[in-house]
Amino acid sequence: MSAVDTAAVKHYLLGLQDRIVSALEAAGGDPLRSDHWERPEGGGGLSRLIEGGRLLERGGVLFSHVTGSRLPPSASAHRPELAGRSWEAMGVSMVLHPRNPYVPTTHMNVRMFVAKARPGHDEQDVFWFGGGLDLTPYYAFEDDARHFHGACRDALAPHGPDYYPRYKRWCDEYFYLKHRQETRGVGGIFFDDLNEPGFAASFALTRSVGDSFLGAYLPIVERRQAMSYGERERDFQAYRRGRYVEFNLVFDRGTLFGLQSGGRTESILLSMPPVAHWRYDWQPEAGTPEAALADFLKPRDWV
Repeated sequence: MSAVDTAAVKHYLLGLQDRIVSALEAAGGDPLRSDHWERPEGGGGLSRLIEGGRLLERGGVLFSHVTGSRLPPSASAHRPELAGRSWEAMGVSMVLHPRNPYVPTTHMNVRMFVAKARPGHDEQDVFWFGGGLDLTPYYAFEDDARHFHGACRDALAPHGPDYYPRYKRWCDEYFYLKHRQETRGVGGIFFDDLNEPGFAASFALTRSVGDSFLGAYLPIVERRQAMSYGERERDFQAYRRGRYVEFNLVFDRGTLFGLQSGGRTESILLSMPPVAHWRYDWQPEAGTPEAALADFLKPRDWV
């Protein structure tokens, strides 16, 4: 394998997208549509998506492979020495918004970014991997959170004992809504700027993260998707989805990078839920299942 084998990464990502889509179609009973797109500035992608499904009210499993002539500000802000370089980025990113409020929303992303060496300069291509997966429940089930975190821990364990606690803490800190003083959900793992172990080891860890998703999430779907619900639960789900919108539009680096780099707006904003509500200074009644969620929206050890 060469120092930066973009072909191998692309092959893996397309296969990962296929595997996840096939599993979701089997679990929900509805096909996901395919939308191929091209980006005028360079590259394109394949969006697999569903709206109005029986399991997924809205969801997307997106592959993109895009290039550009100059790093956008969101990519070079932490790496000013790379400003002005051309770049290449590819990844699979997904957000699933289930219809049943007892089934959690989830997000997963694995990606690679390459800042290209400039002709005539004494420099090399600089790569880094990033990604993660996290869980955003509307109703508190401790066994779901423990299962999800156990899958994250097990995925990282072959690569070293320090990765899970470090990436778990990174996730807690990243998916934190400062203005609400709460986490977006129960967390998971998150990482970025991974290149120190070298290309092969960094790619292997990233594959472990992507491969862990189905085992982390589908057992939760199987436990919860047949639970009965009514307007009360749907209303609370829409209220909590508002927090998801707030995070993605105010804090999320991936959303910002996509928009700054001239990405496809429809794909970038596919992470938004189909319905979300906001209420002025609303609090759930003490002792209700809705109030119990607050205990889950703070960092804690799950495994």
